[in-house]
Amino acid sequence: MTRIFLVGFMGAGKTTIGRLLAERLGYAFLDLDEWIQQQVGLSIREIFERMGEAAFREMERRALRGLEAWDEVVVALGGGAFVSEENRRQVRRLGISIWLDCPLEVILERLAGTTDRPLYRSAEQMRELWRARRPAYEQADLRVETGRLTPEAIVEEILRRLPPRSRCS
Repeated sequence: MTRIFLVGFMGAGKTTIGRLLAERLGYAFLDLDEWIQQQVGLSIREIFERMGEAAFREMERRALRGLEAWDEVVVALGGGAFVSEENRRQVRRLGISIWLDCPLEVILERLAGTTDRPLYRSAEQMRELWRARRPAYEQADLRVETGRLTPEAIVEEILRRLPPRSRCS
């Protein structure tokens, strides 16, 4: 299995960790949200505002299906992508999923003052969304607690726990 999918809540560090992990493995890196933004020519916030969340989720589904052609890739999924059962099945079929489990307090610190996250409205709303999404994230193949670890330490932990054939390039 040479496709690695990073899942977790917004602000958990999926893009940062994904880039470092891909570099260490000699794999390509793809941030699914960034890819969708490039394809559509709009920010995620603009997609949500102009087309709605359902349209964005359909874009995620289509993008995931397109990853069958990719090999040796680390993919950072958007925070809501793994909530969809269809997307979880697709990820299971294509590779290994790793949940970056970050405490909500750390996420709230990271997101303070942000304006580019369409689902970030208030700390209380984030708590509710974080709790609602955890059962989906818990279905990932691996769980890595990130907390206040450095990105490098998180990558080391992932590499230590990856099945051997995922580490081969």
